[in-house]
Amino acid sequence: MASVEQPPDSDADVTNFDSIVEKYGDFVYNVAFKMMQKPEDAEDVAQDAFISAYRAFERFHGESRVTTWLYRITVNAALMKLRKEKRARTLTQTGLEDIQVVSWDTPDRSAAAAELGEKLREGISRLDPDLRAAVVLRDVEQLSNSEAAEALDITVSSLKSRLHRARVLLRKYLADYVATPQ
Repeated sequence: MASVEQPPDSDADVTNFDSIVEKYGDFVYNVAFKMMQKPEDAEDVAQDAFISAYRAFERFHGESRVTTWLYRITVNAALMKLRKEKRARTLTQTGLEDIQVVSWDTPDRSAAAAELGEKLREGISRLDPDLRAAVVLRDVEQLSNSEAAEALDITVSSLKSRLHRARVLLRKYLADYVATPQ
């Protein structure tokens, strides 16, 4: 996946909520966009996330990093919106018992094919919201397992389980595309 914009590296000024919005606005929007795949939905989620963050700001005492706190709030806002929409087209059945998952780990092919990136983004957008959140935080945003689990408020083993299931579904989704000569 392409390199992503990293969150601001300093949590120095977190005493003023306005400074948090100014400093982390792009960060929250980028996380929301990766979850929602549409700019207008990402804007709604970012706005909802900052409203939730504002309401919870007095309870934030710096026990975790501001970015971890904002990841959790943003992902929760995105999941709430996705669940409300109940998108009809989600990948749910792994079909592990009926298929052979094609290995698509060819670096030259994946590096050269911009289409593969688009297919992958399309596959991620079709995942169940909980699986999508795990993939976005771990594989797209490149958080560690413990950071992603903390942001999702789940255990590391639950995160790994979600990641495994999501990756199997994505491999299945991409199998025909990768197996076909370009």
